[in-house]
Amino acid sequence: MNFWLVEDQTEWYKLLWKIKETLHVEKTKYQHLAIVEMGCGRALILDGIVQTTTWDEFIYHEMLAHVALVTHPKPQKVLIIGGGDGGTAREVLKHKTVQSVDLVEIDQKVIGNSIKYLPNISDALTDEKVKIIIDDGIKYAQRTQERYDVILIDSPDPVGPAVGLYKHDFYQNISKLLNEKGILVAQTESPFFNQDLLKTSFSSLAILFPITRLYLACIPTYPSGLWSFTLASKYYDPLAVKLDNKISFETKYYNKDIHVSAFGLPTFILQMINNAVVV
Repeated sequence: MNFWLVEDQTEWYKLLWKIKETLHVEKTKYQHLAIVEMGCGRALILDGIVQTTTWDEFIYHEMLAHVALVTHPKPQKVLIIGGGDGGTAREVLKHKTVQSVDLVEIDQKVIGNSIKYLPNISDALTDEKVKIIIDDGIKYAQRTQERYDVILIDSPDPVGPAVGLYKHDFYQNISKLLNEKGILVAQTESPFFNQDLLKTSFSSLAILFPITRLYLACIPTYPSGLWSFTLASKYYDPLAVKLDNKISFETKYYNKDIHVSAFGLPTFILQMINNAVVV
């Protein structure tokens, strides 16, 4: 029997998803988890919020991973904070220079169920180059001695424990894990529904890094359809990289034109980040 999932965003904005079949549901140590079949494909739902769908996940994962990995001339060691569905790791491994990927996910149930029910997204999680670390990303950033060329923060919505993944202290700790010319990318939510978070995240990273750039992608699954990412770099500028022959891997959304155009920002977003303050 079909039913509708109501995804509350604000007092006046909701998303409705038609659920055709519930494949798995459980209360994990950290959250309510469900894998469902929807009209647009399979989806991972955490605490009633759709995290990824087989319909359009490629947009999010390609844009989170490839902008930084193409900008860096030789990324070898990569850290992913979150990303338990495996989509970001899948895109990272398309880069031949990458030798190892550390994936830090707090909820092992996300990984296990993604492998079982979302194989087209999660196939990289069993790759020998990927090391899965079940840990709180905030605590991992505080105590690890590892250093990375690229760090990708594939964080869930800023609710509960995940709120700390958008704070200045976390970004400060993460910046110390990067090599001398390392690059960080964080997904920074909707420019419409998460303006305060976007502003403070961008401002925090701008304080810590000499090069900080916001870029956008259109992702139908997420509220408003417009999504933001913030790239922070110690040395390499994504708008200065020579893209010829750099994109030899297969993609569905990302390409060299998108690499450049994604950084073209509407006036209201430019004003937003120019007036940002750190909290």
